[in-house]
Parts: sequence; C-alpha cells; structure tokens
Amino acid sequence: MTATIQRKLNDSPAARWTALILIALMMFFGYMFVDVMSPLKSLIETARGWDSGTFGTYAASEYFLNVFVFFLIFAGIILDKMGIRFTGLLSASLMVIGASIKFVGISDWFQTTSLCAWLDSWWVAFPGSAKMASLGFMIFGCGCEMAGTTVSKAIAKWFEGKEMALAMGLEMAIARLGVFAVMWLSPMISNHFDKSVVAPVAFCTALLVVGLLCYTVFVYMDRKLDRQLIAAGELKEQKSDDEEFHVKDLGMIFRSKMFWLVALLCVLYYSAIFPFQRYAPNFLEVTLQIDNEAASRLFSCFPILAMILTPFLGAMLDFRGKGATMLMVGAVIMIACHLSFAFLLPAFPSKGLALLLVVTLGVSFSLVPAALWPSVPKIIDAKILGSAYCLIFWIQNVGLCLVPLLIGKVLDATGGYTIPMIIFSTFGVLAFIFSFYLKIEDRKKGYGLELPNIKK
Repeated sequence: MTATIQRKLNDSPAARWTALILIALMMFFGYMFVDVMSPLKSLIETARGWDSGTFGTYAASEYFLNVFVFFLIFAGIILDKMGIRFTGLLSASLMVIGASIKFVGISDWFQTTSLCAWLDSWWVAFPGSAKMASLGFMIFGCGCEMAGTTVSKAIAKWFEGKEMALAMGLEMAIARLGVFAVMWLSPMISNHFDKSVVAPVAFCTALLVVGLLCYTVFVYMDRKLDRQLIAAGELKEQKSDDEEFHVKDLGMIFRSKMFWLVALLCVLYYSAIFPFQRYAPNFLEVTLQIDNEAASRLFSCFPILAMILTPFLGAMLDFRGKGATMLMVGAVIMIACHLSFAFLLPAFPSKGLALLLVVTLGVSFSLVPAALWPSVPKIIDAKILGSAYCLIFWIQNVGLCLVPLLIGKVLDATGGYTIPMIIFSTFGVLAFIFSFYLKIEDRKKGYGLELPNIKK
C-alpha cells in the first residue's frame, strides 16, 4: 500500500505527458485565434472599412483589460488563491466568450443591426465592427493571458524535479504550431468561402471550445494527483497561515531585483515579436509584392525552427543549464533579423532571403522563451509563483498593448515599414542589455540560472 501511495500520478511519464498535451492543446487553439486575423489585414480593411490605425487598435485591444484594468494582476491572485483547476477553466471559458463576441462583431449579419449603426455613430474613425471585435478580443485576451500563467504553474507542479524546461519547451512548441497552422488555414478557409473574413474566425472559435474540453479532462487528472499528494503527506488539505497566499506577499515580488530584470527583459523581447506577427504577413506582402496568401504561408515558417528547437533547448537547460547565456544570444539574433527586415530585404526583395530571415527569427523565439520561463521558479517562492508569472505577463502586456498602436500610427504616417522595423530592433538592443545585467546578477547572487534544472 505504501508503494502505491509513494508512486504518484505525475511519476508516470505517460500520465504527466498526457497532462501536458491536454493543457498545451488549449494554448495551441488560443494561439490560432490570436493570429487568425493577421493574414487577413488587407481583406478586413477592404471588407469592413478599416485602416492600419484601426487594425493596430484592434490588435492592441487584446491586452487592454489586462493592462489598464489590471486584470492580469487579479488573475495572479486568483491563481494563487484558487489553484490551477479553477483558474484554467475560467480562462478557457473567457477565451470562448470573447471569441464568440469577436465573431459576431465581424459577421455580415452584425453590419445590418441597429447596434452596429449605433456603434458607428460615435468615434466615427473607428467602425462599429472594429469596436465589437475589439470588445471580444479584450475578453479573449484576459482568458488567454490568464491561461498562459496557469499553464506555466501547472507544468511547474506536474514536472517539479523532472523535465520541467523540456515540458515548458514542448508546450511552447505546440502553442507555436498554432501560429504556423493559422497562417496557412486562415487564408485557405477565407478563399474557400469567397474571401470571407468571418469563416476563419468561426473555425478558430469552435476550436477554442475543444480546448476548454481538453482542460476539463486535465482538471480530473489534477484532482487525482492532489489526492495522492495529500495521502503521501506532500500536500496539506488545509494550508497553514504561513503557506497560504496573502496579497501582502506581492511585496516580496516587487522588492526582487531579479524579478524586475526578468520582467523588463520579457516586455522588451516580446514587444518585438508578437506585434511584429500582427503585421508580418502584410509587411511581406508589400515588400515582396506578393498576395496575402503567399505572404502568410511564407511567414508561417517563422515558428518552424522554434517548434523544433525549443524542446531540445529545454532539455539542454534541464541537463546542462546556461539559461542566462541563451537569453543574450536570442536577443542578438532578433536584433540582426529586424535590422535585416528594415534594410536588407527591401534592397534585395527575394522570397529566399525573406524565408531565411523569418526562420532565423524563429531561432531567437526558441532560445529566449525556452530559457526565460523555467528561470522564474528559481527566483520566486512557490506560493507566489502564480502572481509572479501574472505580474510578468502584465508588464509584458503593457508593451503588447501599446506597441501595435504605435506601429499602426507610424505606418499611417510614413506609409512604409522601415521605421517600424527599426523600432523592433531597438527593443532587441534593450533586451540584450537587460539579459547581460541578469547574467551578472545571477553570478553575484547564485540563483542558478546557469545551472541544470534536473537535480542529481
């Protein structure tokens, strides 16, 4: 009986990797929905009367509630107080609700309603369809960002002392496969339904429902694991006051220099990646003089090397370490790619060169996240880990909210992509500086960012 109790569910490789697949599928479908409109920028502008500024505002709306209503900070408190099961189901449900509202906003039917006419009547520079789509994207964004932090904490729980970085790397690889898939599927579905902007959004909304069902199955598995942890004496049914999360514990996070270094590195790096994804198909369309479907397929190669490399880099981090060094190398690669997008590709507009740059940027996108997220548990106490992840995501969301707005305005003002690419490369330079400082602090204080995760 004792042996049965000691062997927990996450001690079984099949069980813990099944749990990973279930929660990764939720993020896979979420990533698909995030970028479902990216290949359709030209089409949505024609069909619904949007411009680059409107598209940028819509893209920024995903992060509005997280940043300005501080939803992500509340999400961290909810996660640490209520746990990964409740928070995961809540986040998946918010994604489905927000996606459904966005689907209604861009639908042909909605354009004929009195509600759309009323929305059109105020802030006339921003069409009613964009207002409704942005509202849905705000709600979806709350769920998606909450899900990201919940998944990180769930993996930290299920893979503690095991292949944590590999698991996080595989989860990110599966999620990024969503970017690859939607860059192909969105224009294909749109063309199949006579250049429809609605059909791809409807398809991805249905997939989010599947993601909710996947996480529901994981909830049952996690409940069983908790019962085993309690039986083995590794988890208490009722936490003591010292073990229980308190809002005042957030002060421990804010007082940590390492937290701020990681958070600032995160916001700078991701501000040069995710906003770029929103505009990349149109950038390639304009720079190479190709149609939106060809541009989307070309950019779909962006996550290919990231998908392949991230699990291997995670395994290297588990067995060999060198996390802080990986952050620095990833930032350097990103700087080189964005400067090449700004000057080299316009001078030599070749699909081959574009593909090389897109794939190389994917290498950066594998190095930095693979090292960044498994490093957080090394610098933050477990009972406030969820809040720490959410605070990092909140700071990241500030950049992800403001940068698309900035890029949209710059595009409207300049009519070209040179200045936006210089802006993205500048973020990379700043990210490199913070990654260098992070490595110095780790060497001084011994947090173990350069050490392997697996304990021998």
